Amino acid sequence: MNASEDIAILSLIAHASLTVKLVMLLLMTVSCISWYWIFRKWFALRAARTQTDRFEMAFWSGGDLNSLFQNASRDRESASGMERIFEAGYREFIKLRAQRAGDTQAVIDGARRAMRATYQRELDELEAHLAFLASTGSVSPYVGLFGTVWGIMNAFRGLANVGQATLAHVAPGIAEALVATAIGLFAAIPAVVAYNRFAHDIDRLSTRWESFMEEFTNILQRQLR
Repeated sequence: MNASEDIAILSLIAHASLTVKLVMLLLMTVSCISWYWIFRKWFALRAARTQTDRFEMAFWSGGDLNSLFQNASRDRESASGMERIFEAGYREFIKLRAQRAGDTQAVIDGARRAMRATYQRELDELEAHLAFLASTGSVSPYVGLFGTVWGIMNAFRGLANVGQATLAHVAPGIAEALVATAIGLFAAIPAVVAYNRFAHDIDRLSTRWESFMEEFTNILQRQLR
């Protein structure tokens, strides 16, 4: 490849060395996987917010707790995280109230533990694969930089066979190598932005769930009294 040839992106990739091509392939594969999880997580969090809003509206509208519990138990697979937290806490509350009616604190503690366990499971499900996005965002630029360094090394090693080195000899090789860094940034930037956004959304949802658990615990305490 010389300076007069087309140096479009595809041409640069095609003329890169085998090692740089493998680095590019790895980065493009990681980018595709990260975009898959970005879309999956975006839809999941949007559904979680919508379902949480819907359940909060039904809960605070003054509906009967037993009716809400039956609906949550019947549609548990499609229920929201907050609804499953409510269902777990109220189920434990009903069971312990029948077994230990005189021990108010034990009943409340048991319901709170059941809600906390369900809360942790729901939070773990929301946070699944966020670590992959974080790793993609932090590691991809360095992988791309490795490909660039390797390509530049090959470009300069090729000058050993040239009597008079000029920019026309070294520029194509450097351009090929720099594509690896560009692909690394292409993989990293969306992953970092998505990770920060999703982490913020999950934090807001977890705060809402924790507030609901405390408020629902107070409601259960008033029922026992």
